[in-house]
Amino acid sequence: MNELNNPTESTGAGSRIGTGNGNYTAENIQVLEGLEAVRKRPAMYIGDISSRGLHHLVYEVIDNSIDEALAGYCNNIEVIIHTDNSITVSDNGRGIPTDLHEKENRSALEVVMTVLHAGGKFDKGSYKVSGGLHGVGVSCVNALSSDLKVTVYREGKIFEQDYQIGKPLYPVKVVGTSDKTGTTVHFKPDNTIFTLEVYDFEILASRLRELAFLNKRIRLSIEDEREVDETGKNISAVFYSENGLRDFIEYLDGMREKLMPEPIYIEGEKNDIPVEIAMQYNTSFSENIHSYVNNINTHEGGTHLAGFRRGLTRTLKSYADKSGMLSKLKFDISGDDFREGLTAIISVKVQEPQFEGQTKTKLGNNEVMGAVDVLVSELLTYYLEEHPKEARTIVNKVILAATARHAARKARELVQRKNVLSGSGLPGKLADCSERDPALCEIYLVEGDSAGGTAKQGRDRKFQAILPLRGKILNVEKAMQHKIFDNEEIKNIFTALGISIGTEEDSKALNLTKLRYHKVVIMTDADVDGSHIATLILTFFFRYMKELIENGYVYIATPPLYLIKKGNNERYCWNEEERQAYVAELSGGKESTVHIQRYKGLGEMNAEQLWLTTMNPEFRTLRQVNIDNGTEADRIFSMLMGDEVPPRRDFIEKNAKYAKIDV
Repeated sequence: MNELNNPTESTGAGSRIGTGNGNYTAENIQVLEGLEAVRKRPAMYIGDISSRGLHHLVYEVIDNSIDEALAGYCNNIEVIIHTDNSITVSDNGRGIPTDLHEKENRSALEVVMTVLHAGGKFDKGSYKVSGGLHGVGVSCVNALSSDLKVTVYREGKIFEQDYQIGKPLYPVKVVGTSDKTGTTVHFKPDNTIFTLEVYDFEILASRLRELAFLNKRIRLSIEDEREVDETGKNISAVFYSENGLRDFIEYLDGMREKLMPEPIYIEGEKNDIPVEIAMQYNTSFSENIHSYVNNINTHEGGTHLAGFRRGLTRTLKSYADKSGMLSKLKFDISGDDFREGLTAIISVKVQEPQFEGQTKTKLGNNEVMGAVDVLVSELLTYYLEEHPKEARTIVNKVILAATARHAARKARELVQRKNVLSGSGLPGKLADCSERDPALCEIYLVEGDSAGGTAKQGRDRKFQAILPLRGKILNVEKAMQHKIFDNEEIKNIFTALGISIGTEEDSKALNLTKLRYHKVVIMTDADVDGSHIATLILTFFFRYMKELIENGYVYIATPPLYLIKKGNNERYCWNEEERQAYVAELSGGKESTVHIQRYKGLGEMNAEQLWLTTMNPEFRTLRQVNIDNGTEADRIFSMLMGDEVPPRRDFIEKNAKYAKIDV
């Protein structure tokens, strides 16, 4: 779904940035502990052993190159996906040190590649800040690769070392001479570890694009040798941003109607903490704030986000009070009102970040809150004074948001009434399950009363609940908050799940303590309308129930597309390839002898068929919904479901080749 063409792409390389200690030698490499248990417990180090973990290996290697760029020694990073799904990452940095590491009595290169927590990131003289969370990066990649080769260009020489499953095959050796500097890592993930072996070009390209925006004037490129374009060249993309976050905000908000001609840009340093912020108000009703620490997407927020919110609210409220624009308002304005229709990106660089939260992506450094708060207050005050027209536009947007929030309060209270959450006020259409442990319960959100009736007959009543939804739910991307909470289908979803919403601090904050199901399954027809309904529901979850997705509670059911029959033989097929293969197997090329039933709707299956193919835990396939890249997901939902037609038309035209005619 990611688009590769955007205004910030370029083939030109930028200049080196920043400063650092040029004496990067073996003395800078500090060893904390050996490389153990990575292969036994890979998920502890890379998240999981499926798609996310597989792509995380590439990110770890790229992070090392980005650290060189942050230190001022690298401005070009190249990624290649080879035909065998191996990866090469190259940079033009200083090259990993190759001289003797006195404590380990071997090359520093070998130490970096084979010892956990070994690297220049632990030596403050080598890197002021580092993107890697724990310094486990490239050694983990080595441990989880069947084969890895590292080539280092430095001191006029070319150094090389090969590894298998993390173990060096020979000592570091010189294989030639060169006047360039840098590091090249080529690795093949171990297929005995990972459940998925195929790299996704779009996922990697999306991360490179993000890094280009976060690190201005660094060229990042990716090439895919597995696929060629219409000219016969390998699929590729180049990302380069001259203006950093200003380009990023324009890219993210390109699908929304802006309220000001240029983004507000804040850049400075407080208490040795560099802070960069870009923000822009638009006509939407959602708040989209993305925060980063040392290029790590902190989707759980943290102290930098809290500092931004505090500085923004205090500064805008002070300006609004002084301007007299709030004098006729009969109710208070909350922090939420200042962020409605706001898209913002916050990027801070912290020497020793402390992460907390469920996924270790929440910044905990208290000193960062004050630094961001003070900087936002100072520079935003200057902006408002120098741009009175834009300032009044922002305050008017805040007043509109406050008025709508006031109207939404009663609607929201209807959603979370005590009798609703006690069980007696559950939606009339809900067919609940008898199990009361949420961890064992699942609810199906089913398109239409007809399919809902079939699902109610076919389910296991002990642990499966069914909530039929009437037609297409409200498109929350275009609706004001009070309209959303007043929508009957959305109210039914809230009450059925047992979720309450809204706090004084954040009117969209979810309370999941009384969540009644730990599997929320979206089940729609396998046609265009069904896909649209699923997208509407996912948009609602992403904007108003993101915590459900982040906790891994949201799934999409996959009903079969075909039932193939010939005599006593029959089989369900989930895609066109399966259908063709089974028809060929049964008919020997004579398709006319085979009966093919195409399931466009869930209602075309009887209860037994729906249970067997789509609801039975022993045979069904559920696709778990994850957020791999929050900023890109934000942009995609805005494009697909927002008001702006041209970006959506461009997306459809570029991706038409992937579409299938629905008949």
